[in-house]
Amino acid sequence: MKCIFIVNPLAGEGKTQKVIKEKIEAIPHRDECEIYLTKAPNDATEFVRTYCTAHKDEQVRFIACGGDGTINEVFNGAAGFENASVSCYPCGSGNDFVKAFGGAETFTDIDKLVTAEAKKLDLLKIGDRYSVNVTNFGFDTTVAITVNDDRAKNGHGSKSSYTKGVVKALLNAMKTTCTVIADGEVMNPDGNMLLCTVANGQYVGGSFKCAPRAVTDDGLMEVCLVKPISRLRFVKLLTPYTNGEHLDRADMKDIVVYKRAKKVEVIATKGFAYSLDGEIIYGPHFTIEIAEGALNFAVPEYSAEPAYINA
Repeated sequence: MKCIFIVNPLAGEGKTQKVIKEKIEAIPHRDECEIYLTKAPNDATEFVRTYCTAHKDEQVRFIACGGDGTINEVFNGAAGFENASVSCYPCGSGNDFVKAFGGAETFTDIDKLVTAEAKKLDLLKIGDRYSVNVTNFGFDTTVAITVNDDRAKNGHGSKSSYTKGVVKALLNAMKTTCTVIADGEVMNPDGNMLLCTVANGQYVGGSFKCAPRAVTDDGLMEVCLVKPISRLRFVKLLTPYTNGEHLDRADMKDIVVYKRAKKVEVIATKGFAYSLDGEIIYGPHFTIEIAEGALNFAVPEYSAEPAYINA
């Protein structure tokens, strides 16, 4: 089976290509492997999709080498192609998606990435795009905009970018107006919220366990809406939200609205922003649907609590 490593040349402070090349040369399947360097935003998606279309009779595995943005692009390109499977070598600033599978260390052995068994992975579908990890809006989107601005200036995001984003959001984004409808149920009848996450993975923002019950092949997405609260209460509840305790805490029951769903509709106003795996998209009305088993995902064995039903 051919294995193509899709490398973001900016990932790992520009050292990823050299590291990947050295690791490939040390494995038994090195002759089946090659490296493709991305040239621009969305280039990975176009390359993978074009390759899959032109080689429909060939089994191929694409390994995304970068952060969550590179993973999103590669997985978007391979979605729907039965001849393709994907995996990842995480070396970005956040690496949120892989935390559902034991963390980045699960994906560091190149030989295991090439040989691991592929299983079906659900995705979130928004229009003609897929979200691999989390689509969110409100407070979190303000944070993501700040991180993206830093990435544009410096070539990469960082933990300090997230911290700066949280401070800005505390000043300017404590209430967002929109209506969230999950499987026909309005989650916020008053039309206001602090934030909402629609998740396939478990983590967002580098360390926040926003969807602790998420399972990546159960045919459902996790929808968690937090009602508007004061800045003081936000600070007090930040730790349990970070640790993924917010769905079980008695002192958060009055502000957290949670539901598993197959379809989420969001109705807002012109200029409304939401974050699709960290990418900022603007639109006043959009729908998120679960795409069951849309992707063949190869994940090496790991010891953490499984994010697969059939792990």
